[in-house]
Amino acid sequence: MNSETNNNGVKRYNLITVEKTLPPEDMPEGDWYRYVVSYGDSKMNCVRGGTLKEVTRHAEDFVENLNARSTMSYSGYAARSTKAKTT
Repeated sequence: MNSETNNNGVKRYNLITVEKTLPPEDMPEGDWYRYVVSYGDSKMNCVRGGTLKEVTRHAEDFVENLNARSTMSYSGYAARSTKAKTT
């Protein structure tokens, strides 16, 4: 699914493109690809080395993970417990 929202009208992360690019500065030569992930009006430009197939799979997994985390009912970075630790 490559739409701006899911079936519940909630914004989703989407993989827009994967394209060959030059290696980042100070990185080894080889095959490098840039992939773009969107979330509403925001875009993330990411770069990764590997084959087109490897980078595409990574980008798809990355987007899937972002969408899974964004549907959690709590922040992935929030404290899990408010109980004081006893020693």
